[in-house]
Amino acid sequence: MNTQNYTNEPDFILMGLTDSKEIQLVLSVLFLLIYLVTVLGNIGMMLVIRLDAQLHTPMYFFLTHLSFLDLSYSTVITPKTLENLMTSNKIISFTGCLTQMYVFVLLAAAECFLLASMAYDRYVAICNPLHYPVIMSTRVCSALITGSYMVGTMDSTVNMLCMNTLHFCRSKVIHHFFCDTSPILALSCNDTHDIEIIISIFAGFTLMVSLITICASYVSILSTILKINSTSGKHKAFSTCASHLLGVTVFYGALIFTYLKPSKSYALGKDQVASVFYTIVIPMLNPLIYSLRNKEVKNAVSRVIKKRGGSRQLSSHWC
Repeated sequence: MNTQNYTNEPDFILMGLTDSKEIQLVLSVLFLLIYLVTVLGNIGMMLVIRLDAQLHTPMYFFLTHLSFLDLSYSTVITPKTLENLMTSNKIISFTGCLTQMYVFVLLAAAECFLLASMAYDRYVAICNPLHYPVIMSTRVCSALITGSYMVGTMDSTVNMLCMNTLHFCRSKVIHHFFCDTSPILALSCNDTHDIEIIISIFAGFTLMVSLITICASYVSILSTILKINSTSGKHKAFSTCASHLLGVTVFYGALIFTYLKPSKSYALGKDQVASVFYTIVIPMLNPLIYSLRNKEVKNAVSRVIKKRGGSRQLSSHWC
């Protein structure tokens, strides 16, 4: 049997989401709108946090990086998906496919640990408020961010090393809209059992450690909130966590549904819907979740707008 590896194969073909021209048109318009909202929402969130001094806190430091990660991995996936939907070009080079997979895994794994860091930040803020400035120092926040990106780099490097051992003697057609692990493994003509185990161990470690950290943090937070006597105090404490908890539920729900299972159980319909959700939709939802449900962000937007408006009036006055 003729087996060829990545170096001998020129291209992959991304089949995308559908063959129907009508549905492709609808999806291309929908995804374009979602991507524009994603770009504007996440850049807007980063700018507001940068421009408003009252948001220069650990919580919003982490939120800035969350917006950066969402914007980045949406940009890794969505433009190529739009190209496939809008044109007849469904080809992606091996280098492009590997690069897309590497960057996506890095960013997604980093976001897992970033969300865990954000949960720990909320735990310290609610359960140990008097020591919050000391515990969540600039050095600690920087270390948590650096650790998140290092874990992402480790996961994506292991994933890529495993992919480089594959040989392909079957179709080069990827039945997906981006270069994800499961549909690539499905194309391999050699036994992928060991590779699946290695990838599952690292992916499972990232998901479980970050998820356990989040759950432990929120169990402690809930216990502390229940001890608060006043209803208004309970509501205020819970409101600081509500946005993060919603974002975590949506993100981890989609990831666990998609990845914590063998690649042989990969199903086109359900897995593609879940993949669209966490690669295209969630990056748009996060800035909406953290802004619409957060009074501090809404107040900061108002202050930034008033400040800019005041600056323009002052400039026109002097002119």
